[in-house]
Amino acid sequence: MGMKTKIALGAVVGIAVIGAMSANSGDGDGDSKSDSRTSASAGEKPDGAADAKPAEDKAVEKASQAEQFKAFVQKNGSANEKDAVSHVTKVQGADEQNDILDAADVYTDFTGGLMGEGMGPAKLIASAFADWKDSENGLVTVYDADGELLGNGQF
Repeated sequence: MGMKTKIALGAVVGIAVIGAMSANSGDGDGDSKSDSRTSASAGEKPDGAADAKPAEDKAVEKASQAEQFKAFVQKNGSANEKDAVSHVTKVQGADEQNDILDAADVYTDFTGGLMGEGMGPAKLIASAFADWKDSENGLVTVYDADGELLGNGQF
């Protein structure tokens, strides 16, 4: 019985190793293709000045949700909102809206959870988020650096 267990365990480990190797080789191929397309499209532009407007649009599309949110608040927010949003590190779910049950998460570098420094700014962040995005039934949740809830609001 000890021998059968070793053989079965060896087969399971072998399958796991083969699966991991094939998954890793697939990821590498996808990355290299993406890199070659990026370098080819960058090399095809004959004149960067003539394509300034489309390049700006592409830059906005490539910006992370957090960068887009920060840019919006820098342009449209109050001084207190700008200060609060400067602590945002990540935004998730802002681009996936269907007006049925929209949920977005905003992560910050504040510490201490509800009793920490970020509870007040979390309300400002949620308010600024509601100015940025609009949903019939949206909820934005703001978290601290450890992933603890700081606050939430409707958008």
